[in-house]
Amino acid sequence: MVNFVQTQSSRLDVALASELKISRNQATNLIKNALVSVNSKPALKPSMQLNQNDEICVKFALPKEKTNDYEANFEIPVIYEDEDILVLNKPPQIVVHQAPSVKEATLVEWLNQKGFMLSNLNGDLRAGIVHRLDKGTSGAIVVAKNNAAHAALSAQLNDKSMGRIYLALTDLPLKQECIIDKPIGRSPSNRLKMGIVTNGRHAKSAFLNLVQTDEVNLIAAKLFTGRTHQIRAHLASINRHILGDNLYGFKSENDKIKRVMLHAYMLYFFHPRSGEKVEFIAQTWDDFNQIVYKKISKELFDEKICPKSLDAAFSGIDSWMRI
Repeated sequence: MVNFVQTQSSRLDVALASELKISRNQATNLIKNALVSVNSKPALKPSMQLNQNDEICVKFALPKEKTNDYEANFEIPVIYEDEDILVLNKPPQIVVHQAPSVKEATLVEWLNQKGFMLSNLNGDLRAGIVHRLDKGTSGAIVVAKNNAAHAALSAQLNDKSMGRIYLALTDLPLKQECIIDKPIGRSPSNRLKMGIVTNGRHAKSAFLNLVQTDEVNLIAAKLFTGRTHQIRAHLASINRHILGDNLYGFKSENDKIKRVMLHAYMLYFFHPRSGEKVEFIAQTWDDFNQIVYKKISKELFDEKICPKSLDAAFSGIDSWMRI
């Protein structure tokens, strides 16, 4: 439970976001889930106007044990766990949280079945979820076990102190290391896709060649923003495509590659309790490795994805070409 006294006139959702250091969407979820009261009366409208000296109370309900009847018949490797956070290596083809179109068990179901205590700033369907990965994308994802950790991690997403480096296998190599700084929004020609649109949201990515061969090209990508399909849309804008990404233009024979070969390899942020900077590595999955090892030796692959090498390479991005 959190109680505070408002010091100035403001919308309720704005005041909650500021006081709890969470996003406005998360504040709206708390209000709509009837967890907020103003002067001891339930408050259900995010737009409610607060006055000076209004007393606000937020009650954090315990998350439900299950969100639906889907059984999570899979396992997810735990990279790290403490009283505040979990860091997982999400397998490919696992959806992070429920949505109307999802008819299968999700990562959140798995967390609930395992009995983890989770934050509920985003409601029960997204319990613990600070950021997400697409279904086909594998790799590191951090989960908040309590609301204080969730709020702290969300603030780092917003101020960009949380970062991610991805590995991807592409059909063509990059001409050179580059930064793509182009706005992304819903494609006007295909509502399933995102595209470069003039009125889109700011999106910035850095791309680095790691290994080039005649069939498989290993690249790394660092995100400075977190837009939907950001890496895929930015690469498509320079006519580069991730293996398996048929939505954005990759062409393959007989659909031999069953998912987008994109992996969230490194995740770093400041621990929500200690304030210490932490970094986690999610090992690549077998389907990714099988493609790599046909053209790239394991020794060379391991050398190129060494965290120290990647950190050093991305430290020089100020001199990279901007697109």
